[in-house]
Amino acid sequence: MHRQKADEAYVIGKRGQYTPVGAYLASDEIVKIAVEHGAQMIHPGYGFLSENAEFARKVEAAGLIFIGPSPDVIDALGDKVSARKIAIAANVPVVPGTEGAVERFEEVKAFTDKYGFPIIIKAAYGGGGRGMRVVREESSLQESFERATSEAKSAFGNGTVFVERFLDKPKHIEVQLLGDNHGNIVHLYERDCSVQRRHQKVVEIAPAKDLPASVRDAILNDAVRLAKSVKYRNAGTAEFLVDQQNRYYFIEINPRIQVEHTITEEITGIDIVAAQIQIAAGATLEQLGLTQDRISTRGFAIQCRITTEDPSKNFQPDTGKIEVYRSAGGNGVRLDGGNGFAGAVITPYYDSMLVKVSCHGSTYEIARRKVLRALIEFRIRGVKTNIPFLASLLTHPTFIDGNCWTTFIDDTPSLFDLVGSQNRAQKLLAYLGDLAVNGSSIKGQIGEPKFKGDIIIPELLDDAGKKLDVSSPSQKGWRNIIVEQGPKAFAKAVRNYKGCLLMDTTWRDAHQSLLATRVRTVDLLNIAKETSHALSNLYALECWGGATFDVAFRFLYEDPWDRLRKMRKLIPNIPFQMLLRGANGVAYASLPDNAIDHFVKQAKDNGVDIFRVFDALNDINQLEVGIKAVQKAGGVCEGTVCYSGDMLNPKKKYSLDYYIDLVDKLVALDIDVLGIKDMAGVLKPHAATILIGTIRKKYPDLPIHVHTHDSAGTGVASMVACAMAGADAVDAATDSLSGMTSQPSINAIIASLDGTEKMTGLNPAHVRALDTYWSQLRLLYSPFEAHLAGPDPEVYEHEIPGGQLTNMMFQASQLGLGSQWLETKKAYEQANELLGDIVKVTPTSKVVGDLAQFMVSNKLSPKDVIARAGELDFPGSVLEFLEGMMGQPYGGFPEPFRTNALRGRRKLDKRPGLFLEPIDFAKVKKELSRKYGSVTECDVASHIMYPKVFSDYKAFIAKYGDLSVLPTKYFLSKPEIGEEFHVELEKGKVLILKLLAVGPLSENTGQREVFYEMNGEVRQVTVDDKQASVENVSRPKADPGDSSQVGAPMAGVLVELRVHEGTEVKKGDPLAVLSAMKMEMVISAPHNGVVSSLQVREGDSVDGSDLVCRITRGDKK
Repeated sequence: MHRQKADEAYVIGKRGQYTPVGAYLASDEIVKIAVEHGAQMIHPGYGFLSENAEFARKVEAAGLIFIGPSPDVIDALGDKVSARKIAIAANVPVVPGTEGAVERFEEVKAFTDKYGFPIIIKAAYGGGGRGMRVVREESSLQESFERATSEAKSAFGNGTVFVERFLDKPKHIEVQLLGDNHGNIVHLYERDCSVQRRHQKVVEIAPAKDLPASVRDAILNDAVRLAKSVKYRNAGTAEFLVDQQNRYYFIEINPRIQVEHTITEEITGIDIVAAQIQIAAGATLEQLGLTQDRISTRGFAIQCRITTEDPSKNFQPDTGKIEVYRSAGGNGVRLDGGNGFAGAVITPYYDSMLVKVSCHGSTYEIARRKVLRALIEFRIRGVKTNIPFLASLLTHPTFIDGNCWTTFIDDTPSLFDLVGSQNRAQKLLAYLGDLAVNGSSIKGQIGEPKFKGDIIIPELLDDAGKKLDVSSPSQKGWRNIIVEQGPKAFAKAVRNYKGCLLMDTTWRDAHQSLLATRVRTVDLLNIAKETSHALSNLYALECWGGATFDVAFRFLYEDPWDRLRKMRKLIPNIPFQMLLRGANGVAYASLPDNAIDHFVKQAKDNGVDIFRVFDALNDINQLEVGIKAVQKAGGVCEGTVCYSGDMLNPKKKYSLDYYIDLVDKLVALDIDVLGIKDMAGVLKPHAATILIGTIRKKYPDLPIHVHTHDSAGTGVASMVACAMAGADAVDAATDSLSGMTSQPSINAIIASLDGTEKMTGLNPAHVRALDTYWSQLRLLYSPFEAHLAGPDPEVYEHEIPGGQLTNMMFQASQLGLGSQWLETKKAYEQANELLGDIVKVTPTSKVVGDLAQFMVSNKLSPKDVIARAGELDFPGSVLEFLEGMMGQPYGGFPEPFRTNALRGRRKLDKRPGLFLEPIDFAKVKKELSRKYGSVTECDVASHIMYPKVFSDYKAFIAKYGDLSVLPTKYFLSKPEIGEEFHVELEKGKVLILKLLAVGPLSENTGQREVFYEMNGEVRQVTVDDKQASVENVSRPKADPGDSSQVGAPMAGVLVELRVHEGTEVKKGDPLAVLSAMKMEMVISAPHNGVVSSLQVREGDSVDGSDLVCRITRGDKK
C-alpha cells in the first residue's frame, strides 16, 4: 500500500538484512531514512513502533517531529501498570489487580490466592491482544503465565506482565481523545469495541448503542481528566470495561491512533489523522475548531475488519495469491484498504487485515444493514476471508440488539454455522484452467469429441404437421395412476392394457452399455420436456440406479440425487424406474437392512416410481430385503428374475422349472410386477416364448416386464416373442444408442408390433424425432465409444452381460490385455465354470470378470487355478463371493476350490445382512455434518453406499464447484484461444467466458497461469502442469523362481500398504492392496518372514510382476 500511495518509498536496510517484522522495528534505520530524505515529521501509524517511547525519543533527537504523545507520556501510559497508578491517583475506578508489573510466577500465584479466579494476564507493554491470557482455574495458571510472558517478549521486546481480576461478559468502551500542545483536551465521544476475539477487536460501533447517559458522561469526563493529568497531546484512546451492572473500570490508555478511528470520524465529521498532523505542526484545538462545545455526533457508524483468516479453522490465517478482488461501495460506505487487489500475495509475516469497512447511517439498524450489504458485495477469491463469519455476526439477534460483550464470540458457537460464499465462478475457472493445461481428467476418455457444434433440439409435429408446444412438460402418462391410486392400481392397469408397453433405457442402460455410463445430467435435461410429450405412453423411463449412481460421483462429478430431482421436475408424467441390487442397494456388496430401507425411501421421495429389484445370484433371501424396502416406501415393486444361460440347453442347470420356482417365491412376496432381466442378451426367441408363455398361463393377472441386451443381434425378435407370449412391457433404446450391448432399437420393435394386437401406443414420428438429438449426442460422447463392430453371437457361449462386455474391453486395455481380448472372453467362460456356473449380473458378473482377467494376466489355466488356489492372491471380489458376502449361489459353492482359496477365512451360510450391525443414521449424519457442514438424508445414503467415492466427490466439489452447469463440450475439451462460450450458473446468472492465454511453465513451481475473460473482467488461475512433474520410474521385476520376492500380480495402483521395513509376517498376511480399475486384490506374504527391500509406497503405479518387497524367511508362528 505504501508503494502505491506514498510520494516516495524506501527499503529499510539492505535486502535480506532484516526479517519482515524486524524491518518495521528498525527504529534507527527508519529515522536515518527520514533525515536523509528531508522528512519533517514521522507518523508511527497504529502498530509496531507507535507505542515505543524510545522510538519517539530518537525521532525528536534527530530534530524531527513525532506525531503523537511525548516520550514521557508514552512511557507513563504505554506501561499499563503505570497507567493504572495514574488512574487511581485521579480517582478513576480500576479493576482489582497487581500493584505493579510482575516478572515471576510466584507473584501471580499470590494475587490469585487473594482474589481468586478468573484473572487476566496482560503484557505491560504493547497491545493488540498479544501477551494476553484469561485464566479460569489454577491448573492452567503457570502455563498461561509462561505463554503470555513469552508472547509479550517476542512482540514488544519486554516480557513483563501484570494481572487483573477478569470481568465476565463486560462491554469494552473506549473514548477517542485529542489534545494539543497547550494542555487542551477534548473527547470525540466513545466507541463500543465489545465484539472481540482473542482480545482483538473484530467489529466496532460508534457511539455505543445502549449505554446509559449518566454512565457515558462519567466515562467521557474521567477520560478527559486522565488525559489532562498527564498533559496528553495528540490522539489517544482511553479504554474502559463496563460490567453488567453498568459499573465501569479504567483499563488502559493507548497513546496512539486506533484502527477503528474511522467510525469516530464518520459520526463526528472530524478527520482525526489530519488533526494529528496539524497539532504536531503547532495548531491548537481552538484553531482547528475542535472545542468540546462544537463536537457532536450524528447517527451511527460500524466498522468491520476483513481479514484473510479462516473462521472454520479457528481463524487460522490464510496465505496465497488473491485471484479476484472486487470491493463494495455506495452511500455511507467507507473502505480503508491495504494490500487487497487481484494478484496480491498474502504472506504470513504481517497482520491479516485486508480492508476496513466502515458504514454510516442515521440509525444503528441502517448502519448495520449497510455493512451487511457491503460485505455481500465483496468478491475475494484465492484466499479465505472472515466475511462469512462477519455476516453471521451481523445477523445474530444479540448483535442486532446491540448487546454484545467482550467474550460474545467465544460464548456463541452458533456464529460459526457459516454460509460461505459459493465461489462458483472461480472454482469453475480452476477446472477450465486445469483442462486447458492438462487436458481432460475424465477416466476412460480417449481423444476429444467428434461433435463440436451446438446440438439441435428436435421439433415434434402433430398429425396435421403443426408444431407441438413443449415449453412445459406433458402431464399425461402412466405415472398419474401411481401417484393417485398407488402401486396395485398401476399394476392392474398395466395388465389390462391391450397392447405392449415399452420401457426406454436410453437414459441409463443404453449409454451405460455403449458410452461407459458417461452421459451427463445436462444432456438428459436438454431433451426432457420433448421426451415427456413424445414418450408419454411409456411403461417407464429407466433413468437411475445401478452403475449410474456411483459413476455420477466417480467420473462425472455430479450428484445423482440432484439428477433425479431435476429429471422428475421436467418429466412428471412418465414413471421412473431404477435398478436396485436387492440387499446391496446400489453398492457392490451387502449392507445392513436398515441401510436399504433408508436408501429406498430417499429414492422414492426424490422421484423414483418403479424399483426393479434383483439379486445377482437370484437369492430369494437377498431379494426379499429389497422388495420389503420398496413396499415400505410405497413404490412399485418389480421383483426380478435374472435370466442366465440358455434355458433350451439341457446341460445348463438353469432350467424352466428353476425359473418358475423362483417366480413362485417372488409372487409369494406380493410383488406388483414381475421382471425378467436378461442381462447378457441370451434369451432366444423360442426360449422367450416358452418362458413368458408358461408364466402367463400360471399367473394370468401378473404384469410381466422383460429386459434384455441385443448383444447377439436377436433382441428385437426376442422382445417381439415376449410380447406375443404375454409380456406387458419390454425394453428398447433410441435407435442411435441401440443394438449390440445396448437394448434393441425402439423403432424396430414399434414397427415389428405394428398392425398386431400388441401395438405400443407410441408415435413413430415422435420417437424418430427424439433420436435426431441422441444421434448428435453420441458423437459428442465419442471419446467413450466401445467401438463394437457388430453383434456377437458368441455371447451364448461366454454369457458376458452387455454392460460388462464394453467395460471389460476398456478394462482389459487399461491392464495391458487389449491384444488378448479373445483369450479374455474364453477365460470368462472358464472362470464361470470354476465358480460353479453362477448367475452373472452386477456384482457377480464382476467376480467372474475379475477372475478371468486375473487368469489371463498371470497366464493361468483352470487347472492351475484349482491346483494353486491355496497360494494365489485372488482379486478381492472373488474372495468376497466365496465367503458368501454376495449371497448363496444356486447349487452351492464349488469345493474344494472355495476352501482352498479362502485359507481359513469365514464362510457365510446365510445372507450377509444378518451378520451386519444396523446403521446408526444419527451418528453418520453428525459425522458428515462435522466434516461437510449441512448434509441431507440423500448425502447420508450416498455415504453409506460408497464412503470413499462420496468423500472424493465432496473434495472435488470443494475444489472445482458444481460442474453440472458446464456444457459437455467444455467439460471434456478446452476451448480454442479467443473462443467465447456461456455458462448459466442459475436462472439469471450467466458467465460469459473466453480463454485468453495459457502462460509459460514456471520451472520453479511447475505451474502455469491461465487467463480467462469472465463477463468482461480478466481473471487468472494458477494450474499445476502435470506433465512438468512426470518421472519415468523403472522398477525391478520379481524373480518368479525366488519365493522371497513378492511381485505385483497385475498392473495397477497400490492403494494401501500394510507393512513397512522390518515387519514380521506369516504366510498369507496381507502386505498391500492393489487396485486396477474397479478391481482390488490383496498381495499376501508367500511364507513366514520379515519384510525387507520395500520398493513401493502408497499411491505408486506398478506393472505386473514389479517387485513389491522381499520376505526374508523366518519362523514366525
